[in-house]
Amino acid sequence: MRTAVGVTIAALIALGAAQAFAPRETPPLAVSRLAMDRLHLNSLTPSKAGLLTGGELGTLLVSSNQGKDWQRASVSKDRQALINQISFAPDGLEGMAVGHEGWILNTTDGGWSWKELAFDESNGEPLMSVARLPSGAWIAVGAFGRALRSNDKGASWTRLSLPGAGMEDKHLNRIVGSPDGRHWLIVGERGLVLRSDNGGEDWAIVAPFYNGSLYNAISLPQGGWLAYGMRGNVFHTTPGNTGWTRSEMPVQASFFGHGVAADGRVILVGQGSVMATSTDGGQHFSLSRAQGRATLTDLFVQPDGQGWITSDAGLQAFPALSRPTGSTQ
Repeated sequence: MRTAVGVTIAALIALGAAQAFAPRETPPLAVSRLAMDRLHLNSLTPSKAGLLTGGELGTLLVSSNQGKDWQRASVSKDRQALINQISFAPDGLEGMAVGHEGWILNTTDGGWSWKELAFDESNGEPLMSVARLPSGAWIAVGAFGRALRSNDKGASWTRLSLPGAGMEDKHLNRIVGSPDGRHWLIVGERGLVLRSDNGGEDWAIVAPFYNGSLYNAISLPQGGWLAYGMRGNVFHTTPGNTGWTRSEMPVQASFFGHGVAADGRVILVGQGSVMATSTDGGQHFSLSRAQGRATLTDLFVQPDGQGWITSDAGLQAFPALSRPTGSTQ
């Protein structure tokens, strides 16, 4: 693996960045017994099994009681490579996890057990994001413009050709789809944004609107998109408008993950335990802060407003957003 990936990938994965296929027959383990407050965790997502998180040393954990207790998932091979993202199909059972060394894992039981599909210790580049398209195909993207597609549930992967001259030196950081599955974005380094309006089958380059790294994006509840990344740079589009406008953000922290509350609030999480919240579709943000000074990597908000945040310093409860420390609204 090329060591040159270090700086950029470390930013994206927030300062980074099991033997049998059947589930273990051990009782759920409490958060404290798994040292959840010390693990570097990158991804947090729901499934039919409950809540899934993954991160350092190939850690994949499942909670069947909304984050109160966690149990290790079984993994067919213990590679100890960093997990960057976990993603599920709409049925909540079929899922993929991707990470460093080109690691790809598959589950068909909601995340209790995982089977290795790909791993390349000598030449594998980090895979940063994975998503299932409406067609049933899976696509994965990562460092140096690497993009893969599988049409057979991950049994085989082929190189996916995406538009963009010289894209091989640009890391692709995240794939994001709209709720209806028709519209998709891929965001990456040096302001690279690719868009698909036919379910991820064809991609086109979005006219550049920013020259820095974009780490993630959101399909907004009211329509339109939000893309965000380095040093507090956040951009949004409004429904029916393809132009991108800089959002008002009163901090220069980099943001890596997000969640959307039941009332439509958009919450970004990032460096220094900073959380930024918007109530107007991403046009303006006000600030709050989680515990400590960790780099926050992902967020899951339950319908009741409670939830969990992953970070390079473990898992913590999502706090009520109060006492904003700055606002441009």
